[in-house]
Amino acid sequence: MSRDLDGSGAAEADAPGRRLVVLRHGRTAWNAIGRAQGHADVELDDIGHAQAAAVAPYLTSLGPTVLWTSDLARARQTCRYLEDATGLEATTDLRLREFDVGVRQGLTIPEFGERYPEEYAVWMRGDGTFRLPGAEVPSDVLDRMVPALQVCLAALGPGETGIVVTHGACLKVGVVGLLGWELEAARSLRGIDNCAWVTVEELAFEGRLQMSGYNESVRPGHDAPHRLTDEG
Repeated sequence: MSRDLDGSGAAEADAPGRRLVVLRHGRTAWNAIGRAQGHADVELDDIGHAQAAAVAPYLTSLGPTVLWTSDLARARQTCRYLEDATGLEATTDLRLREFDVGVRQGLTIPEFGERYPEEYAVWMRGDGTFRLPGAEVPSDVLDRMVPALQVCLAALGPGETGIVVTHGACLKVGVVGLLGWELEAARSLRGIDNCAWVTVEELAFEGRLQMSGYNESVRPGHDAPHRLTDEG
């Protein structure tokens, strides 16, 4: 788009957009052994606390003005490090919870296969739409995550940054939906590491959102973010 010769168009084009940083919680003991958590209120382990302590100063340096968190313990504990570092008080939103995994909750994949062999067989060869007893499917999570993230984004002023602390699987679905992508795109994205984040930025002049960072993290003992494309 052309700019006015007097520079007025340039000022409009350079107007700052909003930024949403969507962070997965730190590690839990169940993460470490591959036990499905879902809505179980599992706390961070020692590594998870170290991850949260490491990420908080870096994300604080981005100048966040608002924090939101899932109500589950692993997210709230992760967010507490951000609250301490920023001086902000997080808003809790139940819509930011992880997938309800139904009968899989508390089980590893081998345990699930042994206890529910028929459901396991269908689930393993499915496309993510098979509904296990008591569980959510991606469209259910999309319906709650996207409105929640939209509320977070709408609460920000021009150029402001907000941080949302949530969970790995629902994070992918929520961000894909927020960007207006097809839900199938979530299946092609790499899983989010513990205490890694996805950044969505608004291109204010164009009126659209873009993903500007994916699966970035700060390792304990390091000051700079580690990106998915880094070696090692």
